[in-house]
Amino acid sequence: MTAPLPAFAGRTYLFRADNGAAFRNAYSADGKRLRWEGLGESAGQWEDVELHVAEVAPEVYFVSWTEQSGITVSHVMDLGRLIVRAFWTFEGEGGRVGELHTGTLERVA
Repeated sequence: MTAPLPAFAGRTYLFRADNGAAFRNAYSADGKRLRWEGLGESAGQWEDVELHVAEVAPEVYFVSWTEQSGITVSHVMDLGRLIVRAFWTFEGEGGRVGELHTGTLERVA
């Protein structure tokens, strides 16, 4: 038995985080890949990543990925309320740094 497609499959959202970061997130038709593009200060940055996805409640998804730079990103996406809880880690001064953020989604396609 195959899992149903996630509700975000084939859609594109603008994600705006509480720290001012903004991204255009385009999900593949099968919901297994994401092409994110940085906006604002991150303009010009982008990557196509493989996703790990689990539906944890109706229209609520845990989504995570690892970027080529070593940054790890985990989102809990509530598509009913169009909000996200995001946690990302990266190498900073003195070692690995983790940040927890909230954000909003706006469906654009």
